[in-house]
Amino acid sequence: QVQLVESGGGLVQAGGSLRLSCAASGRTFSRYAMGWFRQAPGKERELVAAISRSGNSTYYADSVKGRFTISRDNAKNTMYLQMYDLKPEDTAVYYCAADSTPHLGNFIVLITTRYDYWGQGTQVTVSS
Repeated sequence: QVQLVESGGGLVQAGGSLRLSCAASGRTFSRYAMGWFRQAPGKERELVAAISRSGNSTYYADSVKGRFTISRDNAKNTMYLQMYDLKPEDTAVYYCAADSTPHLGNFIVLITTRYDYWGQGTQVTVSS
């Protein structure tokens, strides 16, 4: 079992920056491939970025590539999403998620249904 708690969301103007954090409970954080998702009103939840257990492999959705950076600190049981040059279309609830399957260290998980632990979400609102 792992509990995930997101923080760092808020209201920001277009072009601004935010850093989201995802704190995980327990001592097995380094075993989990992780991801950041977002869900805007009336839209499906989408994968924004994913990171392997080791942190050496990452994935970004095309819509955020070059603007967002995913990272993790296994010693602190925390994952981050640094967001730059935010746009109104980035407005959504952002969720962190963990896949507890024991993947190889550099494996990233791109399928939403593979993630079995989710945080409660943090709201990001970008004003124009």
